[in-house]
Amino acid sequence: MPEPVIRTATPAELPAVLAFWQTAAEDAHRPADSTRALEALLARDPDALLLAVDAENGELVGTVIAGWDGWRCHVYRLAVHPDRRRAGIGRLLIAAAEDRFRAFGGTRADAMVLDENALAHHAWRSGGYARQPEWSRWVKALG
Repeated sequence: MPEPVIRTATPAELPAVLAFWQTAAEDAHRPADSTRALEALLARDPDALLLAVDAENGELVGTVIAGWDGWRCHVYRLAVHPDRRRAGIGRLLIAAAEDRFRAFGGTRADAMVLDENALAHHAWRSGGYARQPEWSRWVKALG
């Protein structure tokens, strides 16, 4: 099977991305994603949402958000279709995010991964990431 094509998402694809995340992504401990939130992401940074698309049939098989705030590099929503895991798609998406960060001059990327998401731990470790034990993420819901 050929490698998927990695490209940026278009606004028309946002409903498909949200549907994809219902199947392929974890959704614990956070507010639900919405079309409005993704539209805001693309309005601010049109190239942040990267898609892995099957080269033969155009099917969405993976996603990652490569967020750059001008100071730090943040990786969110790495998700690979359950039927396509362990085929290197996550690795391709992480590499594409890192390439994007390097083009901005980024020097360190971080990824937020739930402690109980063991499947994701493997993917991030194989991508060269390590848990940073001396930091904890602090959050506050805005609403």
